[in-house]
Amino acid sequence: MHIRRAERSDAETLVAFNRAMAAETEDKSLNLDALRSGVRTLLLNADKGFYLVAEREDRVVGSLMITTEWSDWRDGTFWWVQSVYVRPDARRQGVYSALYAEVKDRARAEADVCGLRLYVEKDNAAARDAYRTLGMEETPYRMYEEML
Repeated sequence: MHIRRAERSDAETLVAFNRAMAAETEDKSLNLDALRSGVRTLLLNADKGFYLVAEREDRVVGSLMITTEWSDWRDGTFWWVQSVYVRPDARRQGVYSALYAEVKDRARAEADVCGLRLYVEKDNAAARDAYRTLGMEETPYRMYEEML
C-alpha cells in the first residue's frame, strides 16, 4: 500500500468517498455542488488542510482529511482527522491503520503539532473501536454547533 498526499486529479474520488461516508455513517445526502467545491477548495489551499489517500495497485482505496486548530493552552497545533473513508472491499485490511500511521509520522515531523484529534458519530461503534485500537482515547468533551 502506498500513502500519498491527494492531488487535484483525486478530487472526484474524494467527492465520491465523502458522499458515501455521509450516507453510511449519518444517513445524510450531501449537496454535490457544495461538496465538490469544498473538496477542490481544500486541494487548492494548503492553509486549510490536506487529504491523504491510500493506494493499492494504482487504485485509491481510502482517504482522510487533516485540518488544523491552534491551541493557546498548549502553544501548539492540533491536527484534526476528518472525512475518513475506506472502500467497502478494502475494509479490515489495514488501510485506515496505514493512513493513521502516516498522519502520526507527518505530525511528529512538524515542530508545532501537539496532538491529533477527531470526532466520530456517536453510534459508529466500528470507527470508535478502530480509533481506540490505534491508541486514541475518548475525551470528556461534547461537541456543539450552530450552522450559519
